[in-house]
Amino acid sequence: MELGFIGLGRMGGNMVRRLARDHHHLIVYDQNPAAGEALAREMLDQVQPAASLPALVQALQPPRSIWLMVPAGEPVDQTLAALMDICTPGDVFVDGGNSNFKDSVRRAAQVAQRGFHFLDAGTSGGIWGLQMGYCLMVGGDPAAFARLEPAFRSLAPANGYLHVGPSGAGHFVKMVHNGIEYGLMQAYAEGFEVLHAAGTFGYDFDLHAIAGLWNQGSVIRSWLLELAERAFAADPRLDDIRGYVEDTGEGRWTVLAAIEENVPAMAIALALMTRFRSRQAESFGAKVLAALRHEFGGHAVRPADGEASPTATP
Repeated sequence: MELGFIGLGRMGGNMVRRLARDHHHLIVYDQNPAAGEALAREMLDQVQPAASLPALVQALQPPRSIWLMVPAGEPVDQTLAALMDICTPGDVFVDGGNSNFKDSVRRAAQVAQRGFHFLDAGTSGGIWGLQMGYCLMVGGDPAAFARLEPAFRSLAPANGYLHVGPSGAGHFVKMVHNGIEYGLMQAYAEGFEVLHAAGTFGYDFDLHAIAGLWNQGSVIRSWLLELAERAFAADPRLDDIRGYVEDTGEGRWTVLAAIEENVPAMAIALALMTRFRSRQAESFGAKVLAALRHEFGGHAVRPADGEASPTATP
């Protein structure tokens, strides 16, 4: 299919690559023109860079399908407003970023008033998505979902995409997904910190070896544990990582939704609070969290020397 794609960052660029490898034709735009030009050189006839949003829209045949991978918040609103002024009623816009589900409900209503369609596509996969595929949680009109299904099928692994409900549902499910991720990561972080501190009992555990062991048939084996094993292989005591852990919003939104629903999401709430705590003092568990985020998402880590600026992602 033909698809417009806006935002060619860490995830967006790899999503374009995966789509192009499955023979979709993409018109791409990024504020950094070099990003689109590089993809066009790499993917040859499958990717065409556009110098502006109007150029992208003009290059697409209506009814258009345009995927946004831009930062949550005002950038999404600004991009949608610009597109609605130059697109044709009947076109579909997909927000694949980490937007708040309430914003997605509002945006769906706004674009519908102008005759457009809107899908909110929660996207999980990080820097590994190009190789392994992206898990896609999609909300919005079923007919619009059906139009984009060839792209969803190419982006996702087998059984890796689902229409989960009306507008906002995709980003709601992705929000809860990330809240669960917070809790899982925190459990691993605390467990490895207990092992790390076991010198109290005369033990000096090989954390890399234990992570590898647990991945062989144990009930706590997982991809996150594989990533922990990978992180410990590179830095056995995480000496080069500062235990400073950011959050991108979804954990906060999950806790707020749980409060509104009167749901006692205690593990997720405490995991979120631990991330706040990590920014105030050093903690080995926080180092594990920072290492895991770097391994699965390419997120920057702060150096152990305490400098304020984060280390650039390779």
